[in-house]
Amino acid sequence: MQTILIIDDDRDMCLLLKRFLTRHGYDVLESYSGKKSLELLETVEPSLVMCDFRLEDMEGNVLLGKIKERYPHVPVIIITGYSDIKMAVEVMKMGAYDYITKPLFPDEILITIKKALNTSSREANTAPVQNSSAPASSEKTDMPGMARDKSPSILVSGEYIFGDTPVFRQILQQIDLVAPTNYTVIIHGESGSGKEAVAQEIHKRSKRKNKPFVAIDCGALSKELAGSELFGHEKGSFTGALNLKIGSLETANGGTIFLDEISNLSYDTQVSLLRVVQERKMRRVGGLKDIELEVRIIIASNERLWDAVRKGKFREDLYHRFNEFSIDIPPLRQRPDDVMLFANHFLHQTNQELGKNVKRFSAEVEHIFRHYVWYGNLRELKNVIKRATLLSDGEEIEPSSLPFEISNFEKLQFDKLPEPAATNSMPTTVSEISDSPRNLSETTLKGASIDAEYEMILKALKKVNFNKSKAAKLLNIDRKTLYNKMKQYQEFNNQ
Repeated sequence: MQTILIIDDDRDMCLLLKRFLTRHGYDVLESYSGKKSLELLETVEPSLVMCDFRLEDMEGNVLLGKIKERYPHVPVIIITGYSDIKMAVEVMKMGAYDYITKPLFPDEILITIKKALNTSSREANTAPVQNSSAPASSEKTDMPGMARDKSPSILVSGEYIFGDTPVFRQILQQIDLVAPTNYTVIIHGESGSGKEAVAQEIHKRSKRKNKPFVAIDCGALSKELAGSELFGHEKGSFTGALNLKIGSLETANGGTIFLDEISNLSYDTQVSLLRVVQERKMRRVGGLKDIELEVRIIIASNERLWDAVRKGKFREDLYHRFNEFSIDIPPLRQRPDDVMLFANHFLHQTNQELGKNVKRFSAEVEHIFRHYVWYGNLRELKNVIKRATLLSDGEEIEPSSLPFEISNFEKLQFDKLPEPAATNSMPTTVSEISDSPRNLSETTLKGASIDAEYEMILKALKKVNFNKSKAAKLLNIDRKTLYNKMKQYQEFNNQ
């Protein structure tokens, strides 16, 4: 039986989590302070740790560091009521597997725990094949470190899959070609398309494979902290610099650093990075001596860097220094034949995580998947399937298990909404942009209210390219409320 250690000074929270996890077959230990938990860890090695970020006697990041010193391979999930991206980035860099925010949702907790334990189990297994049910005599793969999934059309690499289509065969050939060199690589692709996974494959196939691979999301770095994060800083170099900090470039020395969304870096940081590329030297913030660097740089952007150069967002000389080799990852909507290939892989993966046996998608769901635009690419597809698998009671996923905006995509025709003109040519009612049988505002007062509210939701979604989280923020509501309102419209319109 797998053992989970819960560390939280809220005894009621510990009790609720213990009851919930015990019902799902886990052995649960509790600790109400950081000090007591460290004493317990001297005699017990848990399978997983769930730790509150803010304990009375110790900060969660301090406790995380001590846990990782003793048990580096034990996954740690941070629980926090402070949904702050900087904190999340820091604890993930320190080695936390994931973090979940309060209020806690049972389904989210269970999925995160199962995924963490599965990942830990795979890392502990020396065999390179990800699918534990696959036969030992699995056929040779196209690239070292990559395993074939049960489906003969998918190559599996960690958490990412490469479709065995002409487009992806070309990407694999490019990876195989550039990996042994020291070329700097630019990877272009939309959010969720797998840019970091491609960078990791380049690293795995290179001579640096036994050296560090460090991934940095430049979009999450503030202008003030970007230099310190990349180059490090000396003690006392600025207010708050209480200790020496080793930057990401120095950490990756000898290996590979992956800089995602690089066009978000400030001009000053780009100047410092140019010196790294030209001279293979860097200097910490506040430092007086140069540090020699032998690091391979792979960068990524969801917009063409040359376009960023023309807009004045990115230095042209730095662009030319980086542009030794480039790889383009096409969005999922341009590869409709790949969608069900990936969908079936994610279904198989989610069944293993949840211990379920959902075998297939209904014909209607397959039709929806092939015609949906997939703004979030593979990341969105995977999350949709995880949700649908969790909600499905039988062996087949039905449209009712899909999010509203996906199951009703063709009806709402989000991608065909006209651009608003200066004279405000946006359709005035939902009935103008869908094939609903009636105009709600002509029927009842309640219908008119829902009609007007839903029109605002549609406008907000279009304004943020149908990113639900951003739309909810724009409307000053949370994401769950947004989904509930869309569901309310669907139910009322079906009356």
